[in-house]
Amino acid sequence: MDGEHSQAEGHPTETPGDDAQRQYSRKTVLRAALAAGVAVPAAVIGAPALARTATASGAPLEPTPSCHDGDEPTIEQTEGPYFKPNSPERSSIREPGYPGTNLTVSGYVFGLACQPLDRVLLDFWQADDDGAYDNYTYRFRGHQFTNAQGQFKLTTIVPGLYPGRTRHIHVKVQAPGRRILTTQLYFPGEPRNNTDTIFDPRLLMTVRDGSGGREASFDFVLNVPGGGPTTRPTQPTTPTTPPGGTTWAAGTSYTAGTRVTYNGKTYVCLQGHTAQPGWEPPTAPSLWQAA
Repeated sequence: MDGEHSQAEGHPTETPGDDAQRQYSRKTVLRAALAAGVAVPAAVIGAPALARTATASGAPLEPTPSCHDGDEPTIEQTEGPYFKPNSPERSSIREPGYPGTNLTVSGYVFGLACQPLDRVLLDFWQADDDGAYDNYTYRFRGHQFTNAQGQFKLTTIVPGLYPGRTRHIHVKVQAPGRRILTTQLYFPGEPRNNTDTIFDPRLLMTVRDGSGGREASFDFVLNVPGGGPTTRPTQPTTPTTPPGGTTWAAGTSYTAGTRVTYNGKTYVCLQGHTAQPGWEPPTAPSLWQAA
């Protein structure tokens, strides 16, 4: 996937990749200052304000970053070794019987034009309270879609720490027909934020203590020029059935493992969903895998 730095599943640590080839950047200087105990003004750190607070001005939004050092939309971040496709569709990934401090993460997904994006896929995964990832089942994993107002809400626990990393939550975000943004969300005030080589202050959530645990907010901005609700078909399209499989069709509900053909190629469904324009198999690798 563009902008991702993936590693083999099961590797015990995560590395930023290509750090040695990067020039000094604002992030590098900030991290060095923080590690040395130098006070850095909040305005310099650039702790991100929620994107919804900037929409009234009508000015274009800066996209959320990924996990490299680029200054682009919501910045991308390294996928890490623990991503597992085909997570269940659910807004709560908190697991009964497992300890941890309750946490809700809520927010919006915007396009560059300051408009909320409908039906954006968000796939979350994280460590448990002990800092361990479950790579065999889907504990503390799940995906959901934004509503018509571009909102999402995740119910989970505060993830535990493990060697080499600060506290974080992984997420993949994809608007219909657009590339996947792979990134991570961070907690303010964590001591390891100063030493984690992947940490980026632009990905800090706004976190406060609530009555039943902690409440966090973060708004994603995707590198998508438009905004507003995506167009949905008014009626499901009835797929035709060629020899050996089913032709992909918008409006059809697919379950994990379903095989379809599209433009003469066969694909396998990775996550249950209802297809819509923009989620064609070649453009939705989080939902479909070439057979």
